[in-house]
Amino acid sequence: MTAASVPNASSRTGVEGRRARRTDSPWIRRWSDGAVARLTLICLPHAGGSASFYRSWAALLPPEVELLGVQYPGREDRFEDPMIDSMGELVTALAEGLVPLLDRPYALFGHSMGSAIAWELAHELDRRGAPGPRRLFASGRAAPGTAVVADVHRQGDDVLRAELQRLGGTSREVLDDPGLRALILGTVRNDYRLIETYRPAQRPPLHCPIHVLTGSTDPELGEERSRDRAGGWADLTTARTEVRTFPGDHFYLTPQRREVVATVLRRMDPSLTTGGHTWPSTP
Repeated sequence: MTAASVPNASSRTGVEGRRARRTDSPWIRRWSDGAVARLTLICLPHAGGSASFYRSWAALLPPEVELLGVQYPGREDRFEDPMIDSMGELVTALAEGLVPLLDRPYALFGHSMGSAIAWELAHELDRRGAPGPRRLFASGRAAPGTAVVADVHRQGDDVLRAELQRLGGTSREVLDDPGLRALILGTVRNDYRLIETYRPAQRPPLHCPIHVLTGSTDPELGEERSRDRAGGWADLTTARTEVRTFPGDHFYLTPQRREVVATVLRRMDPSLTTGGHTWPSTP
């Protein structure tokens, strides 16, 4: 008989059980115990990215918000896990790992490839009867079905390397190191294959607000910059769509980290950015 089924079981046992369940998925990385959190922010990385891309955000969040970073297989501490290059397979596995963690209101934040995964994930969770996100933050990519796709994953390493240099976010020192470059290009090629072969199905619109975040000089959005900053996302929800443009390129999130996190907090709950909160911050 589990503690949850015993009427007089201590609250401490229940809390410890919830904490245990919140740490046993290989898909999720946490940087706090989330003991007093009342909201959850689930962050999905870009192609070639890992959960640690969002680690610095943890110090900018108040205790009321628990940060969960998604760790795709084939990188960092999941280096030996086979990579997944199919959107359907990835979202199915990720949803299985996330469902037990959706015990409080949550938002999804996806950057670049991660924004498409976030959209697919919201629909997969709905299909399973799980709670839906209160908000979806789509960063650095036009909406599924409207984003321009190429065939970079079929090209040689020189083309792939040039693509990384075009978008920024990968240091020249890393790309100049043969060993590191081989590791990075293998992961990036796999993720590009996923997103470039991805063809979204026709789905009903979501019912949560979508917040579109972009860099002012992001080359990934191409002609969308001059035509529609929302990049087609407004058609994917019955709720409102908001667009916020930050100075910077495709990886504007790094230099604009504080303002991006503050924007996310304001949209999740305005009280999180008003007086009365003190918490550590990173330099």
